[in-house]
Amino acid sequence: MNYSFTTIGALLGLVIAIILIIKKVQPAYCLILGALVGGIIGGGGLSVTVSTMVSGAASMMSSILRILTSGILAGALIKTGAAQKIAETIVAKLGEKRAVTAIAAATMLICAVGVFIDISVITVAPIALAIGEKAGLSRSGILLAMIGGGKAGNIISPNPNTIAVSEAFGQDLTAVMMKNAVPAVFALTAAILLASALSKKSGEQITAADLESSENRELPSFGAAILGPVCVIVMLALRPLAGITIDPLIALPAGGLICTLATGNMKHIREYTEFGLSKVIGVSILLIGTGTIAGIIKASALQYDVTSLLETMHMPAFILAPLAGILMAGATASTTAGATVAAQTFSSTLLSAGVSGLSSAAMIHAGATVVDSLPHGSFFHATGGAVNMSIADRMKLIPYEAAIGLTATIVSTLMYLIFG
Repeated sequence: MNYSFTTIGALLGLVIAIILIIKKVQPAYCLILGALVGGIIGGGGLSVTVSTMVSGAASMMSSILRILTSGILAGALIKTGAAQKIAETIVAKLGEKRAVTAIAAATMLICAVGVFIDISVITVAPIALAIGEKAGLSRSGILLAMIGGGKAGNIISPNPNTIAVSEAFGQDLTAVMMKNAVPAVFALTAAILLASALSKKSGEQITAADLESSENRELPSFGAAILGPVCVIVMLALRPLAGITIDPLIALPAGGLICTLATGNMKHIREYTEFGLSKVIGVSILLIGTGTIAGIIKASALQYDVTSLLETMHMPAFILAPLAGILMAGATASTTAGATVAAQTFSSTLLSAGVSGLSSAAMIHAGATVVDSLPHGSFFHATGGAVNMSIADRMKLIPYEAAIGLTATIVSTLMYLIFG
C-alpha cells in the first residue's frame, strides 16, 4: 500500500466540510478547508497536502471545461422557452387524468437533454402547479413527481455529474448515459407510483396564489424547441454508432446555438450565453473545491481500508461502486460532488478488482441519486421553494426521493450482475 494520508484524517476533513456546509458556509470553501485540515491531520504535512489539493483540483479541469460550455445549451433551452414548451407539450399530450405521469415525464426529458435537475424542477413547477390545482393534487405529490422524474433524467443526461464520472473512468459520455437507460425507466415508474399515491393524500393544497409567478410569453414550436437537444443526442451518439467522435465540449454548445437559431433568437445569443454561464459557474467552482478533497481522499488509505472491510465481510468488490455513490452524495448533499468524489476515489480500486469502468461509472452515478437531496444542500431548498413548500413538509419527501434513487441503483447493480 502506498498512500500519503490516513483514513482518519481524510474522513475528519470530510466531516469538517460537511459541518461547515450545514452551517451554510460557501460549499467550495468548506471543501477546500476540509481538504487542507484533513491532509494535515492525516499526516501529510503542509507541503504535500497543498500539492495534493492542487493536483486534485487540476484533475477536474476537463470536466469543468465541458460543464462551462454546456451552459450555452442550458441557457438556450431556458431563455428561449424551449424547455417550457417541451414540458407543456408533454403535459398537454398526456392530459390532466395522467397529470402525475405527465409532470414526471416532462421533468425527466428536460433534465435528460442537459438542463440541471434543480433548474428542470423550477422550469416545470409553474406548469405542474397549474395542472395540480385543477386536478386537486397535493403539493407533495406534484413535487415528488418532478424530483423523481428529474432523478430519472439525471442519470441519462450530459449533466455535470455524468461528465464527471465518465471522465474519472475514462469512458465515453454517451455510453455512460445509455448504460443507465433501463434504471432510469424503473426510477420514473417508481416516481409515478409514489407521487400518485402521495398526491391523493391530504396536505398543503395548491392555491391560486401559487400560480401568480407563472410566466406568460410566446413560446417556440415544439419542433424548434426539441431540435437543439436532438442534435446534441445525435452528435454524441455518432461515436458508438459510426465511430465518429464529437466531444461534449463541441456537441453541447453546438446544440445551444442550434436551439437559439431554430427558435429565431440569435439576436439574443449574448444574453443567453451569459445566463447559461451564470447557471454553471456555481457547479464549476464547486467542482474545484470537490477536486481538492477528492485528491486528499484518493491519496489516503481510505480506499484500501474500505476494500479490506468488504473482504472481511465477504462482500463482492462491485458493491463498492453503488455504496460509494450513496455515501459521498449524502455527505455532500450533491449528485455532482458525490459522484465526483466517489469516482475519483475508487476508480482505480474498482478497475483493479475487475469491475468494468462503464458499469462502475453507471453504478456510482445511480447511487449518487439516493440521498443527494439532504437539507445541507441547495437542491433541497431550491425544489421546496419552487412550489412554496415549508421546510418541515419538504423533509417528509426525503424517504420517497431516496426510494426512487435506490430503485435506479438496485436496477443498475442487477444489470452489472447480469450483463457485466
